[in-house]
Amino acid sequence: MYFSYFCPMHIDILAFAAHPDDAELACSGILYIAKQQGFSTGICDLTQGELGTRGTPEIRKQEAEKAAQILNLDVRINAKFKDGFFYADEYHIKTLIEIIRTYTPTIILINAPEDRHPDHGKACQLLKEASFLSGLRRIETVADGNIQKAHRPDKVYSYIQDRYLEPDLVVDITEAWEVKKQAILAYQSQFYNPNSNEPETYISSPHFLQAVTARAQEMGHKIYADFGEGLISYQKIGVKRIENL
Repeated sequence: MYFSYFCPMHIDILAFAAHPDDAELACSGILYIAKQQGFSTGICDLTQGELGTRGTPEIRKQEAEKAAQILNLDVRINAKFKDGFFYADEYHIKTLIEIIRTYTPTIILINAPEDRHPDHGKACQLLKEASFLSGLRRIETVADGNIQKAHRPDKVYSYIQDRYLEPDLVVDITEAWEVKKQAILAYQSQFYNPNSNEPETYISSPHFLQAVTARAQEMGHKIYADFGEGLISYQKIGVKRIENL
């Protein structure tokens, strides 16, 4: 189910991304492994990436749909915020509250708290606020003519993007690595393509994809795995069963 907006259903792990391809680069391995283990997964892109130097919103939508199919997502939607011009104001927060209450995620994955692209840090702060306020019943939101029930995700994690940030936990994505690469390369307009006549950008260099591989290997190395994805936790990580230590 791709780009269908208000379609109430429970999604176990919902990743939010400032731009199409953010989630693929930073947490698609987690999403794919979760799906393989029986959890429902989805991505909500905040913008259409319309300020990107390469491609168009229409092309990036097609690429996002292809990546969603590769990752076998249950849902992919787009909030259609203005690329570069979204802020933590009432309109943007309430829109995200509606989405959170529509899909009642148990876990949400959000952009890095700071990064090379300022939209990433802005999206992180916006989503941290929205995820908390979504649990307040006195904030009323309506979808399909019905008042939504309050819902707050159990866990909020930031994925790590361009800049290195120390993770609080690392997920072994070795078994998902090849699928993650396919999902990233679904964005042919954005990444290295020797046949493209569009301007070169920071992410269109072959060295960028090499750096993505190196980062995954670096994260995997921390937990004695081939490839990993790191997460930053905003809650203390606890266990109930000693074997989970």
